[in-house]
Amino acid sequence: MASPGSPLPAGVFGFLLLAFAGDFGHSTELAFAVEPSDDIAVQERPLVLYCQVEGIPPITITWRKNGAMVMDNENTFVLANGSLYVSRFQKVRGDGSSDEGEYDCMAQNRFGLVVSRKAKIQAATMSDFHVHPQNAVVEEGGVARFQCQIHGLPEPLILWQKNQVPINTDNDRYTLLPKGVLQITGLRAEDSGIFHCVATNIANVKFSREARLTVSGSHSTVYKDPMILVGPENLTLTVHQTAILECIATGNPRPIVSWSRLDGRPIGVEGIQVLGTGNLMISDLTVQHSGIYVCAANKPGTRVRRTAQGRLVVQAPAEFVQHPQSISRPVGTTAIFTCLAQGEPPPQITWLKNGQILEPTGHIKLKNNNSTLTIYGISQEDEAIYQCIAENSAGSTQASARLTVLWADGLPGPPQNVKAETVSATTVQVSWSEPLQNTKEIIGYVLHIRKAADPVEMEYQEAVSKSTFQQLVTDLEPSTSYSFYIKAYTSRGASKASEVMVVSTLGEVPAMPSLFIKVLNSTTIQAVWEPSVKLGQQEGFKLYYRKVHLAHFTGPMLLPSNVTSYNITHLDPSVVYEVKLLAYNQHGDGNSTVRFVSLRETVEKTVLNPPCDCMKDEQSNKTSTTGIIIGIHIGVTCIIFCVLFLMFGYRGRLLMCKNVQEQLSTPQIPRSQRNATGLVLNGAAWRDRDDLDMNGKQLEMNELERLFLALPSQDQQDKGIMPDHVPPDSHDETQISTLPLDEFSIIEEQLDPQAKSLAPDDQGGPLHNFSQEVPALKHSPTNEG
Repeated sequence: MASPGSPLPAGVFGFLLLAFAGDFGHSTELAFAVEPSDDIAVQERPLVLYCQVEGIPPITITWRKNGAMVMDNENTFVLANGSLYVSRFQKVRGDGSSDEGEYDCMAQNRFGLVVSRKAKIQAATMSDFHVHPQNAVVEEGGVARFQCQIHGLPEPLILWQKNQVPINTDNDRYTLLPKGVLQITGLRAEDSGIFHCVATNIANVKFSREARLTVSGSHSTVYKDPMILVGPENLTLTVHQTAILECIATGNPRPIVSWSRLDGRPIGVEGIQVLGTGNLMISDLTVQHSGIYVCAANKPGTRVRRTAQGRLVVQAPAEFVQHPQSISRPVGTTAIFTCLAQGEPPPQITWLKNGQILEPTGHIKLKNNNSTLTIYGISQEDEAIYQCIAENSAGSTQASARLTVLWADGLPGPPQNVKAETVSATTVQVSWSEPLQNTKEIIGYVLHIRKAADPVEMEYQEAVSKSTFQQLVTDLEPSTSYSFYIKAYTSRGASKASEVMVVSTLGEVPAMPSLFIKVLNSTTIQAVWEPSVKLGQQEGFKLYYRKVHLAHFTGPMLLPSNVTSYNITHLDPSVVYEVKLLAYNQHGDGNSTVRFVSLRETVEKTVLNPPCDCMKDEQSNKTSTTGIIIGIHIGVTCIIFCVLFLMFGYRGRLLMCKNVQEQLSTPQIPRSQRNATGLVLNGAAWRDRDDLDMNGKQLEMNELERLFLALPSQDQQDKGIMPDHVPPDSHDETQISTLPLDEFSIIEEQLDPQAKSLAPDDQGGPLHNFSQEVPALKHSPTNEG
């Protein structure tokens, strides 16, 4: 099955898009050869905005200003080549209107309409000086700095005059910076005078106030720490412009000015120049020049330094990496336009359809930050010229492409009698009949499938042969609504879509949860579970538990779906419990998970590990240590004797050694608790040790006592008092945590009369011989009478 959003399947239908795909030559496309550009107009002067278009004639060109149509009048009209002519540009007219604004050019022919980039038109102006040079008194050999600032469009050119005469820029000690700064280094007496600046642009010429420079005294030899008078400012410029970062420092001796980037990257040498004694000029800016620049003033021969820094931001106008391409598509198929643009800051992309902003609708989708335009199920109404507009603060650009919708006469009609029937929780049967007309050229059908709640781009398709009128759609999700429609395909194109059918899949009971049992204490267990990934729309969980010999469960405990644990308390520690958990929803109960658990081990651990009596332990610490040491010596001695006896073949002595070892290692049982069967078992375990080793079934006496300590007595068995064990449902997953001991049985061995005389005496003496061997223990233990 095709994945959501995928194109038509390959095979008999794969060639359809190729058969109808085709790009038109650039000479036939409606496109701009020249677009209007930003400009600054002079009051009462003519203004021309250029616009030239290529394409199949006839082509109509119109203009807009701030989105409104520009009507021809005696002052403004369109020239024969499509350019807009303004005879007398005015910032403000008598009626309050203005020729300033954003202009764009629109061109239209029979295939569609395109819109040019916006051109910002502003009036040339110049304000008064808002910063004037100030009087200064500086000692000989020092540094003088004058500054004046003024706003204007275009940016005014600022020149300086000294005593009404333009300053000689050939003098290396005089540095003029574009922003209206004059620096004079190594001052001399002849530098004294009256300074002022002159600002000029196409709108006006203006003079600043005058400032007097006085050079006093002789060159001082007193040491002065380096100091930065003026550091670099934050600048925002556009690529290919020139940046000048000012840095002027004083000190005695004169400090050395150097530049670096805060990020450690090299500044480079191409396009880099130092103006005066420390100003950094970067020509032909690129985006890579953006960063924080640090100016450092160093005292020669030392590490004494002062720093200042400024940020340079270089913007790049939007430009296309990939243009949209004109395409032709049959009716009912999908058209995709891709438009990739770059710039700094990253540009925003807008789409136009025949000059109007295109908004996403049911079958028109914009993805990948608007860089991809997808039109699903195209029709004749979608045939148009589509434009991609990329714009950021540094500029804008546009590109266009045409969508041609192919429609052939004689295409089949839509398939008829579409039905969708639910088969299961994951399967739907879709059936239909052939169209009413033009069925001879049909080469197949395509079934379109989509979740009713999903957007149209998540639709996927399945191809069906022309002789098949039904399709079983599988791998669907339970309790989910799906929409289905059919199209008939010929070699010339597709039919219109059939009626859309919406049907929901059946519900499904939840899957089995994973269940774990944790023993908290002698009367409490905790059931912990994890819902299955395929749990579905569960409403909650049902928890049951019972003693294994009882027929009925306690429960259910109804738990919400967000609960994943539950404590079962007040349990009997002497029996085995069965715990059962299942998930349920509106469709019923799912299969249950069953676990068995015994609390006996917890009780025994509590008995074997009583609460610590620290005082008693401390008093008996020395005695315990001495006992351990003595026990180790005895054990080692016994092992040595056993090895010697084996070497000389003394079998009888070996048995005595084993008996000694038994007495040392095996706890003695009180006489009142012994019986013949127990003695035989205990003795046979030692006598037949070799046989048990061969079968891998060794079992110490103390382990047998632990296992069979709580079993029912022989009298109880004779009375028929036996716990019942109810096997779990065959459909449930069962895990036994502790095996029920009442399932074990041990067959008593009948002792030979001679063997009875060899049994240990009442004083617990050792056994020296046996009349018969005890069979190897099997998985069904006996009852110890």
